[in-house]
Amino acid sequence: MTENTSRRSAYSRLLDRAVRILAMRDHSEQELRRKLSAPIVTKQGLEASDATPEDVDRVIAWCIENHYLDDSRFVQQFIASRSRKGYGPARIRQELNQKGIPREVGERAMRECDIEWAALAKDQAVRKYGEPLPTEFVQKVKIQRFLLYRGYLMEDIQDIWRNFSD
Repeated sequence: MTENTSRRSAYSRLLDRAVRILAMRDHSEQELRRKLSAPIVTKQGLEASDATPEDVDRVIAWCIENHYLDDSRFVQQFIASRSRKGYGPARIRQELNQKGIPREVGERAMRECDIEWAALAKDQAVRKYGEPLPTEFVQKVKIQRFLLYRGYLMEDIQDIWRNFSD
């Protein structure tokens, strides 16, 4: 530890760390708690943080109060980001759950977002398999498996072929 960091309180070092983390991208409250509680990586290796759980709670409260940390804003940005990367609603819901977002908050944000999931599924299929999309059963199953893996719902996947005329 350098002389400068030993003079600063654990709370102020933790607050600086939280602001640096949140400056990179938005995080959920659970993600930030996990990162603040984790050991610090230094040139000498991993170093245990001397911050107490109360310090972490105070830092989280300060971040929420000053609008640095907002789960609803995080959810909206996360949904937009993951949908741009080609992921469907089921996969996004699962990832939000892993990030500690309550199911109700995630579901409300998914309802409020104006994403056309069926069109996005078709775009992903065309990007991967080319246009026109195949109509043979074996190829359709392959595309369906790919889109299910990406998190699209079966009804959105089936919409791709509903309007096809053989």
